[in-house]
This record gives sequence, structure tokens and C-alpha cells, in this order.
Amino acid sequence: MPKGGGLTTRGPRNLLRQIREAMAGAAPAQDRLDMVVRTIAQSMVAEVCSIYLRRASGELELFATEGLNRDAVHNTRLRPGEGLVGEVARMAAPISLSDAPSHPSFAYRPETGEDPYHAFLGAPLLRGGRAIGVLVVQNRAERRYDDEEVEDIQTIAMVLAETVASGELLAQDELRDVEVAPHRPERLKGQRFAEGLAYGHVVLHEPPLAPEQLLSDDPDAEGARLSQALFALKANIDHILEGGQGKLAGTSFEVLETYRMFADDRGWNRSLEDAVQSGLTAEAAVDRVRNEHRARFAQARDPYIKERLHDFEDLANRLLRVLAGDRPGDRELPDDAILVARNLGPADLLEYPRHKLRGLLLEEGSAASHAAIVARALQIPCVGRLMGLRDRLSEGDLVIADGEAGEAYLRPRPDMLEAVQSRMEVRAQRRAEFAKLRDTPAVTLDGTRITLLANAGLAVDLENLNDTGAEGIGLFRTEFQFMVSEELPRLDAQTALYKLVLDAAGERPVTFRTLDVGGDKVLPYLETEREENPALGRRAIRLGLDRPGLLRLQLRALLQAGAGRELRVMFPMIATVDEFRAARELVEVECRWARRRGRTLPDRLRVGAMIECPSLLWHLDALLPMTDFVSIGTNDLFQYMFAADRTNPLVADRYDPMSPPALRALAEIQKKCADTGTPVSVCGELAGRPLEAFALMALGFTRLSAPAGGVGPVKRMILSTDLTAARRGMASLLGSSAGSIRSELESLARKLNVAI
Repeated sequence: MPKGGGLTTRGPRNLLRQIREAMAGAAPAQDRLDMVVRTIAQSMVAEVCSIYLRRASGELELFATEGLNRDAVHNTRLRPGEGLVGEVARMAAPISLSDAPSHPSFAYRPETGEDPYHAFLGAPLLRGGRAIGVLVVQNRAERRYDDEEVEDIQTIAMVLAETVASGELLAQDELRDVEVAPHRPERLKGQRFAEGLAYGHVVLHEPPLAPEQLLSDDPDAEGARLSQALFALKANIDHILEGGQGKLAGTSFEVLETYRMFADDRGWNRSLEDAVQSGLTAEAAVDRVRNEHRARFAQARDPYIKERLHDFEDLANRLLRVLAGDRPGDRELPDDAILVARNLGPADLLEYPRHKLRGLLLEEGSAASHAAIVARALQIPCVGRLMGLRDRLSEGDLVIADGEAGEAYLRPRPDMLEAVQSRMEVRAQRRAEFAKLRDTPAVTLDGTRITLLANAGLAVDLENLNDTGAEGIGLFRTEFQFMVSEELPRLDAQTALYKLVLDAAGERPVTFRTLDVGGDKVLPYLETEREENPALGRRAIRLGLDRPGLLRLQLRALLQAGAGRELRVMFPMIATVDEFRAARELVEVECRWARRRGRTLPDRLRVGAMIECPSLLWHLDALLPMTDFVSIGTNDLFQYMFAADRTNPLVADRYDPMSPPALRALAEIQKKCADTGTPVSVCGELAGRPLEAFALMALGFTRLSAPAGGVGPVKRMILSTDLTAARRGMASLLGSSAGSIRSELESLARKLNVAI
């Protein structure tokens, strides 16, 4: 291979065509492979050309060679990371060396006869960012291959990877043992985000589209297609950034800006153009560049750099969809879909048909993320923090989502599937038991009445309200209407939703939480400044007070919807008494506005505050007399108390809410509310888990608001509890110096025969 010369023909197009012709022949598979390596060696003026493919065992086997000892074919195998070939596969990136034997990773295999060859150039055969093989060229003379030659071999490797995967290059008996994609049963341990069990077939959230045609005879025409697709992609993102409708509606504004920046990235655009000019179709060019980025970024240790990998992947996937002419809603889902994604926003999840969605598996996220909250509201089993999940699955794979153990089983064995089906039958029986308790009052064994409410935020929650037996809605999250909309919901749309909620509840109470956005909930149509720490920034009531027009519009809609009946409104993330005073004054402003115009106001208006900021713990004496009620949001309260971002998986599990500091804080709030006669409820996720709800009752709370799926289990716990004995037991535990008293609470519950 002459220095700087690259291929001897006009670019790689003629070589790719020759490879295609070799593969299309009727000769036996090995003969075709031999012809391929001979063609590549001749065209690239290489003395050696070899193809290694990954077996199911993970070893890289020499499948064909031109220049090395032919007896080594199918006999030489290298473990991942062994030798230069193994290193290329491990790194999933090309390696170019002028003196290969002097490299520390060089592994001498005498059966190959490669002693005299010094120059080495290897490129991975990439599928989905995984190396399924390695293509190598070698020369005797010591020399370094230039960038053009590296580019050429990557193009050839990309075509070989696709043809191996398609079955064109190998006999079917050999293809079965080549690991084109993971096919063995696997178990991944993650975290439980939403309880439940489900099995079904994988649906990849915006899955990558494999190009149907790899090679093109008209690079100029393909270049034009690529340019048009890039223009359409950028225009689509611009449209969304301006608040228009599109596939990314509901995604954070900052992420969209990042997408737009990457769409203009010169290096990315130039790589696409070069790949098209090398003879690939526009789709194949995008696929190749995506695989290269994925392999390179996956080696990075910096979390920020790794995050950029996903940005480029998503961008490439969307570009492929533009090229394919796909539109939202075109996808056909199986009736037993298990949705698999890196992460999801709540709007993304709601776009899928509920009746076909059985479960949700995520690589990232947290139990307190809003996708997880929506999954619990929809009663969809959800497991998150499943590292490397998407690389281990293909569209249509059978998978189990175990939301009880926080695990996923990929391509499960028949006996594992039978075991899960048995467990699902048991769960169905438990649900039937809970259904029988629907109309039974939530009264403890010693006669204490517990008010058991449901959290809501979606239309499906209203449908489930009667089925749960909840006595009302203790927390209605109004932000979901804003998050699934492409523009700010108008007054009539907000009013209609709130009326629908009140009508569905009938005589049962409903507590509306005003708009809680900001932090990890960013609306694409609402211009916001970038903040270094959004969880501690302008969010929830702070955003409402800084933009009073936004909050007043929502309060006006609530007052109109509640005309002639009871209306309960509470403000989130109150950190100071002044904030609550200012928010309550806006309610009075809207009431005065309505009276001047002769509008009917609610018969009874009750205004409350959410206790989510630890600062209020030392100012309850000033706050409580100003409120009609308070509600404790344990998710945020403990996040701020323990300085652990609940959406950050690195720290989200660094504390246990069943620890003495957390429980003492809750006990203090309950005591102050009892002293002042202020109604108090707990509406965080704790209220929906039997053991945690048992602890809350033992602290003195008698008003709990749980996710719909938690109402039945918590009611069963209530009916089996001797609350007097539970409070005595809790009092002895609060003085513990342990980091968590969860195990002690479990022992107490078992001792009292509580159904947890």
C-alpha cells in the first residue's frame, strides 16, 4: 500500500462493488470469504488481509486470510483484548502501527506465519456500536498508514459488518455461532421504579433504522439527499425551539439547543459527506458515522462526554427517520410491548398506546423521575438503572420486566418465563383481594380512621379513582397538561381539565398543586435561563412568583372550574413565609378580579402549602396560622435535607427515608400541625408503600395520599394495624443512632402481624 496512496482504484466504490459481486456468487461461503480478502488485499496493495469474527463465546476467530498461513483459518482464536486484533475489538476503534511486533499488545501466534509483517492497520466491524469482528491489512515494510487509508478500511469494515449480519457472507450454520447481536439469556440488576411484573417483546424507543441499501452508484445524488435531510432535520429542531409541534415536543429546551448545535457540527457533517462520497448511500453513511461516534465515545470515562454520545446517537437516529420519510405515529407496536429506552420524559411515555404497553425498562433515570411517576400512575412495571441495556437487546427480543426485584431478564429461558407467569398469577389474586377492600373504610384495629387519598395527574388516574376506593385526590399534579402540550395551555383548556377532575371526583375532595416546573421539568415553549443547579434554582412557586401572569392564569382557571363548590389549592416548594404570603395574595387578586366581573367563586376556598424545603421546619409557627392545610412532599423534602439530587442516580440512593433524621423531621411537622389544629397530609411516594405508610401512621399521620397502585396494599396494611402499639414501638426507635431503622420497622410490623 503506497504511502498516502489509499486504494489503487477510483476511491473505494469500485472495491465495494467487487466485494458485492464476490458475495453475490454461488460459490461456497469459505470461497466467497477468501475472494473478499483477496480482493481487498489487491485493491489496497496489502500483502496481508484478514477477517476475524466474534464467536458466541466472545473469542475472535480468523475466518479468512490472504497472505497468512491458510491452516490458521478457523484455528486461530483471540480472547477479547488479546493481541492487536483483540485490542481493536475492545476499543471498537481502528489501530494503525508502523511496527506492530514492538507494541505491548502484540500477541505472536506461530501458526499464522505473520513474523515478517510490521505495518498493521485494523478496523472493527461495528454493529450497534459493538465490534462483531475485525478487518486487518498488513505489510512487511515499517510505515504508518495515513488518514485516507484508515478512512478507506473503515468504510470497507462497515460494509462487511452489514453483510455478515444480513447473512450474505456466511453459511447459515456459521452465522448462528457468530455473535452478530446478543442472543443468550441475560439477567441485569437495576432499580425498581414502578412495581409490577410483565413480559413481552422489546420495542426500542426511537430505535435505530438499519439501512436497507449500503452502496450507491451516484454519490452526487446521495449527497443531495443527505443535504436535504440535514436541512429538514435542522428546520424541525428550529421549529420545536420556537414552540412549534414536532417529535421532540416536551423535551427540555436545553437538550434541543444541544441537538441543534450538534446538527451544525462541522466535523459530523463533514464525516457524513465524506462517507457518501466514498460510495455509501446517505443512510449507510449516517449509520457508519453513528457507529464510529458510539464506539469512540463509549471509551470515555467522563460522564459528560458519554452523555454527548447519546446526543449524537439520537441526532443520527432522527436523521435516518427523515431519510426514511417516517412520521410520528407510523410505528406498529406488538400487543405485549416492553418499551426500552435510555431515558424518557413523561410526554414521551404518554405518546405510546397504553393498551399495548406492558412494561418499561430504562438505562438511566431514578425512581423519583417523572417518567417513573407516570409509569406508576399508569401501573406499568418499570425498572431503571440497567447499565448497557440497549446494547444487549434487539427489537423484538423477549424480555421480562421485574418491577418487584428491580431486574430485567433478556431472552429468558422457558423455565424462567414460567416462573414469572406463576408470580403474575399470584399478583392477580392479590389485586382481586385489594378490589374486595375497595368499599371497606380504612380503619385500624383499634378504631382510628385513616383518610386514604390518591395522587393523580393524568386522565387515566381519574378512570382508576373509583376502582381504587380512594376517598379523594390528595395531590393533582397540574404540570402534566403543560408538559404534554406544544404550547402554553390556554385558559379554557386549563379550566376544562380542572372541571373534568372535579366532576370525576364528585363529592370527594381534590387538592390541586399549582404548576411545578423548572429543575428537571423544563417546558420547551417557556423561555428560561440556564442554571448551574436547576434543582436549587427558579422552579415551582419561585417561577410562578417571578412570572405572576403565568400563575394568575392558572389560578383564574382553577377558580372558574371550582365555581359553586369546594376548591383546594396548594403551592409547591414554599421555602419562606413571605413566598406563601405573596402566593396567597395572588389568589386574593384573582378573587377580586372575578367579583368585579360578577363571576361565581367557589363556595369554599382552601389554600395550602407544600412542605418540601427544610427551611420551613424552623418557621412552622409563622407559616401554619396562614394556611388552611399543609401537605408534605417527602420526595423533595428529603432530597434537600440530605443534599442528594433525587434525579441523579449517583447519589439518589445515598439515604434511606426510614432514617432517624427523616422520621424526626416528619414527627416535628406532625406535632406542630396538631398543636395548631392545621390539617396535614403526606403526599410523597412514601405514602404509597405499606412499610413506609405504617411508619407515617406510627408518627401520627392520619391522612395519606398514595399513587393509585399503592392504595390497595396500604389499605390492607391499615386494616391489620394496631395503631396504639405501633406508636409505642415507633417512639422507642426514633432515638436510634443508626443510619436507618428500616429493618427495625420491619421487625416491629412482623411482631404486630401487620400486612406489609
